[in-house]
Amino acid sequence: MLVSKVFTFDSAHQLTDYHGECENLHGHTFRLTVTIENRVQKDGMALDFVILKNIVREKVVSRLDHTYLNDLMPNPSAENLAIWIWDELTRHLPVKLHEIQLGETPTSYVTYRGEDSPPRA
Repeated sequence: MLVSKVFTFDSAHQLTDYHGECENLHGHTFRLTVTIENRVQKDGMALDFVILKNIVREKVVSRLDHTYLNDLMPNPSAENLAIWIWDELTRHLPVKLHEIQLGETPTSYVTYRGEDSPPRA
């Protein structure tokens, strides 16, 4: 069973390794969709939405909301941020993390499933 929950947070960043408008300071209302994978348990749930919400809010959203992302990492692209979020959640979720989607705008997002990725700069 795949179970997903959507979160939003507002953050600012500059893309230090990019040449164009996004190298300037700007902000987004990010849309994060977290999808876990688990068997349906005796209680009829793969994972209680409340548990998922509390973990994602505490370990990710509360640390990113209304922050300057460059204080967290040198080049906070959506891709690098998705890897950071994945790493944080896999340490704290009691079930398998299947996928995350991170949107910077309503029409632009990245999808990450924990596959091999190059080391972050």
